[in-house]
Amino acid sequence: MSINYLSTKRGVKEVILYSTFTVALNLFVFFVPAITQAQQFDLLIKNGHVIDPKNRIDSKMDVAVKDGKIAEVSKDIPYSQSKKVVDANGYYVTPGLIDIHTHVFVGPTAGFANGSSSVKPDDFTLRSGVTTVVDAGTSGWRNFATFKEQVIDRSKTRVLVFLNAFGEGMIQGPGSENVDDMSSQMASAMIKRYSDIIVGICIGHYDGGKWAPFERAEEIASMSNVPLFVECHLKNLSLEGQLSRMKSGDILTHCFEKVEERTPVVDERTGKIQSYVLEAKNRGILFDLGHGGAGFWFSQAIPAIKDGFWPDSFGSDMHHNSVNGAMQDMLNSMSKFLNMGMALEDVVLRGSWNPAVSIKRNDLGNLSKGAVADIAILGIRKGNFGFMDCGDYKIMGTQKFEGEMTIRGGKIVWDRNGLAAKEYKNLGNY
Repeated sequence: MSINYLSTKRGVKEVILYSTFTVALNLFVFFVPAITQAQQFDLLIKNGHVIDPKNRIDSKMDVAVKDGKIAEVSKDIPYSQSKKVVDANGYYVTPGLIDIHTHVFVGPTAGFANGSSSVKPDDFTLRSGVTTVVDAGTSGWRNFATFKEQVIDRSKTRVLVFLNAFGEGMIQGPGSENVDDMSSQMASAMIKRYSDIIVGICIGHYDGGKWAPFERAEEIASMSNVPLFVECHLKNLSLEGQLSRMKSGDILTHCFEKVEERTPVVDERTGKIQSYVLEAKNRGILFDLGHGGAGFWFSQAIPAIKDGFWPDSFGSDMHHNSVNGAMQDMLNSMSKFLNMGMALEDVVLRGSWNPAVSIKRNDLGNLSKGAVADIAILGIRKGNFGFMDCGDYKIMGTQKFEGEMTIRGGKIVWDRNGLAAKEYKNLGNY
């Protein structure tokens, strides 16, 4: 680093001052880029146990975030490289969870569509590590625009949609099952226009006892190259008949439900999975939990598990009754399966990557470099816990998931114990 001397006509003091200024300026120019480069990340999650099924990561790793994206997943990323650091020691770091079955078209009317039976997603999702939900047929092509403006565009949670095959969605009263309002053209046009939001077609509530609505829904799904999402509330339409009409990649929800409207997946006389259910699974039909207020029974789940039959995803069927019932939230459902013997990495798989693949959104449910930074930090509490089903039965378990922190698009949106907060040390000193 050279010193620039002034003209000899200037005084020695002036030369020294100029030299000092030049040296300081050069030092500033030298060190500022180094400091800036050192803090290249916005957020760094240190010391957590990362489980990322897509990338087959199941070990202690650090996760760095920059501009709302995953910037790096590796061991021992220096603290100095990030503006904010979260110590996740003792916790599991996973992709943001995806709840594939919800009802969130909340509004002022009765019922589900634009109604009080739905729930506001942000009130229940973020605290549970859920960063993406899929609304299961609450809106149809006639009222999707209202749903988008009223809920989807205003939520921190990413809200995707299975569009109802019926034009008005899940409304109550006259017109709720209007087969003449099942327009393949209008539904397909809506899917094409909002392909970033609408990920499938739903058929779920129909008392007419005819196959025409089911087949129309399948037609719309095929035209639009999206999966069909099938609920069980289809009176006099057999489970075997439904599965036989479904194609590979279609999804049957409420897979462990026991209701009059549908034959259960487990033959309770033998304790074995129905043969046609196994055949459907082998053909590529996917089975979602769809817990809800009536969709999960231990008398179905436990024999199914013993028979080697596991759900592909953990849809909660979140609505105003289920969140205060046996379901509670998606983490509670995941905890049940953890205590019924499912391996931890398999639980995370069904809560993240599996549902992402099933809705053809491979950009979600993973921690790949460049992916959106949707992240869940989960704790597992040890103790004695009771877990209920929808028939008022319970099992006891020794471990339970808790949502410690949720990051949506690189921003912390839930922090149960202040992992990212600064400690206040002046208690009592004023």
